[in-house]
Amino acid sequence: MKEKTKRRFSRIAGLYDILEWPFKKTFSRLRKRLVKNAEGRTLELGIGTGNNIPFYPGAVELTGIDLSEKMISIAQKKSKGGLNVHLQVMDAENMLFEDNSFDTVVSFSTLCSIPDPDRGLKEIRRVCKDGGKILMLEHVRSNNKVAGKIMDLINPLTRRILGENINRRTYENLLKAGFSPGDIVVEDIGADIIKLFQITNSKTWGG
Repeated sequence: MKEKTKRRFSRIAGLYDILEWPFKKTFSRLRKRLVKNAEGRTLELGIGTGNNIPFYPGAVELTGIDLSEKMISIAQKKSKGGLNVHLQVMDAENMLFEDNSFDTVVSFSTLCSIPDPDRGLKEIRRVCKDGGKILMLEHVRSNNKVAGKIMDLINPLTRRILGENINRRTYENLLKAGFSPGDIVVEDIGADIIKLFQITNSKTWGG
């Protein structure tokens, strides 16, 4: 599964920004909103071609990881400038960072393509400092009964073609990964599908 994901994103790396172009204005607004509160040592999962990089506060020390070497090579070209950026190929489910390495962890529509989101979220909790921030903008399964069932039905197709799961229950997955409900703030960005998650990483909760 992981190798398939890597090959899929490597295959579309050169076209990624072109495919995103019709939505660039909307995505840029969402990217800016997501990363504006990042601070200190910051990790971005699935950094892709680096489209979030221009929107980070200048004082951030940014580390970006992605499964695809081709994605990383494109992102490298966008990392020039005043921001301190380190990019590397790495699996979000098995990160090589020490515990408590980052003040902030960022995910922009990344959990949908991680094969095991529970494991990925546990890794996020591990590498983020106690009291640190986790900022995620993700598309999730709708709470509407009809819409949710439709998403379940077409998910095998979107996973096969795009490598993305459109029916992830991200809030529930956060709880399974050990995050406290009281530390999770969820904002509905659009159509009960696009959600902004702002989480305080309280490591005293759940052990």
